[in-house]
Amino acid sequence: MNKVNETTSLYCHVPFCLKKCPYCDFFSIPVATHDISSYAILLTKHLHLLPQQSEPKKLEAIFFGGGTPSLLPPGDVGKILQTAEELFGFTDGAEISLEANPGTVSAESLQGFKAAGVNRLSIGVQSLCDRNLHRLGRQHDVAAAHAAIGNARKAGFDNISCDLMFALPGQSAEDLTKDLDTLLEYQPEHLAVYGLTIEEGTPFFCLLEQGQLELPDEDQYVTAYRLLHDRLSVAGYRHYEISNFARPGFECRHNQRYWQRQPNLAIGAGAHSFYDQGWGERRAVADDLPKYVEQIRAGSEPSQVIESFDRLAAMAETLYLGLRTDRGVDAEQFRKRFAADLEEVYPEAVKKCGELLTLKEGFWRLNIDGWLLFNTLLSHFH
Repeated sequence: MNKVNETTSLYCHVPFCLKKCPYCDFFSIPVATHDISSYAILLTKHLHLLPQQSEPKKLEAIFFGGGTPSLLPPGDVGKILQTAEELFGFTDGAEISLEANPGTVSAESLQGFKAAGVNRLSIGVQSLCDRNLHRLGRQHDVAAAHAAIGNARKAGFDNISCDLMFALPGQSAEDLTKDLDTLLEYQPEHLAVYGLTIEEGTPFFCLLEQGQLELPDEDQYVTAYRLLHDRLSVAGYRHYEISNFARPGFECRHNQRYWQRQPNLAIGAGAHSFYDQGWGERRAVADDLPKYVEQIRAGSEPSQVIESFDRLAAMAETLYLGLRTDRGVDAEQFRKRFAADLEEVYPEAVKKCGELLTLKEGFWRLNIDGWLLFNTLLSHFH
């Protein structure tokens, strides 16, 4: 396999949804008012406008995120991938992921995505209880979730990830266990688990403010998280990042690059990229589709620098991303990169973390108790 510094990854943002979920604060817009195939053409044009690297880097991972990327016709996905391969080249066995919502895919479209080159499918199951799906404002039911997973297997996908939400209003430990047991019958290679969080500006935030939404308390959240950790660990999954579990060898390569602060390119309205020149630079395309259309048609690369890192900011982000993972932060690499030991730079923060943060076999790591207090602990490192 190519070395890390000789490869990169590509994120493609597809901002269209059938309808925006009331808890979602990602950039997304209703698909009904837009021509999605014309957007796919813009994505292929955007690939040609990406900044040229001083040394050409092949793509080892491509990720179609959203929004609902499975609303794209498979033929359009194929054209985007073909252009990306022509411009950058793919490493052997490059991971090509596509997020798909049940109810937006069929046996035929899944076969089409597989033929187009997609080899990893991330299915937004969220819950296997119709009552909870309705509360979440999802556009599918349990039957559609079962059909999506089953049809994906029949289409030949042998790398399937399923999203599962927990800490839902009115959700008991028994409800969550039932969801998990049913999902595990499909033996997905990967699971992403997300506690429901309420983001400002969303309809759920308004309901919470008005006292019309009751969420599980902290103890219930912790119980649910530990239940997921214990059950999935016993079932043979590695809890390799705060919210992610994988069978050995099926960890999401695109996301691993992100957590290890490696460069990634990005196309599409609302897409974010990272370049590793100097201490690092993060760029973003505006959450503005008309502006994106105008810029691409004018032949101008639409991303803007949103953060240029200095040494201290780069150190803090290295810790924030690395400590999310079970791999942790490589002490020797940290020393080489920043000319200082972690405990030299952050003696008080290390002390405040106590036994939740350990240095073992050359890696700084948080245990599961540390992950449950992640934001509090990481605030000490700023």
